Amino acid sequence: MRKPLIAGNWKMYKDHREAVQLVAALWDLVGSIEGVEVAVCPPFTSIPDISRLIEERSMKLGLGAQDVFYEKEGAYTGEISIPMLKALNVDRVIVGHSERRQILGEDDEMVSRKLRAVLDGGLQAILCCGETLEEREAGGAFAKVQGQLDLDLEGLPASDAGRLVVAYEPIWAIGTGVNATPEDAQEMISFIRERLSQRWGEEVAQVIRILYGGSVKPDNAASLLSMPDIDGALVGGASLKAADFAEIVRAAAI
Repeated sequence: MRKPLIAGNWKMYKDHREAVQLVAALWDLVGSIEGVEVAVCPPFTSIPDISRLIEERSMKLGLGAQDVFYEKEGAYTGEISIPMLKALNVDRVIVGHSERRQILGEDDEMVSRKLRAVLDGGLQAILCCGETLEEREAGGAFAKVQGQLDLDLEGLPASDAGRLVVAYEPIWAIGTGVNATPEDAQEMISFIRERLSQRWGEEVAQVIRILYGGSVKPDNAASLLSMPDIDGALVGGASLKAADFAEIVRAAAI
């Protein structure tokens, strides 16, 4: 049985003071909920304060980063390394989010290098994949996701798969208020699991958690999370409100 994971991607929202208030409010609502793993991925500037809060209150709350560079150190102005994140007790990193691919031009070669850096550093990697509306309407959704997985996971041994989480995020549903139906999400996530099985075998594929992301809200979370291959959610806007995020966590724990 795969333990559900609900992770909040805050994107470029909340300063460090607002971030601490949000995490404190969230933990008051979800701290007693059993059977689900909860994580937040704030902007880099808020990580130190949230890390201290988690330690001070002994919260069983995962702390993630939204991105990372693939080198450990060097003359890379503006970048953040795995050792820097580990020093702040970060335990996971989002890799290959569509906004970084589309807006900032990250290709699959860069995503693969970042993924390897995260896993080599002993952290959990949340690898994002997904298609645009045009690709879906043209019948190319499965080919797009397969291509991303094949390139991003190239050379990755099965021994690292235990720290891998995959997040299917249809680009047309991110921040638009439009989400895939539970059946649409299940179809693609089942396809992803089959692709992982072809790479590493059925036993490994059944261990890897696959999340859905794309306008996940309290009113659709339960129906999405009821699908057999959906193991949680990567939540965007709804993770910025403690009450909304807590409702999604409760839906995962049912």
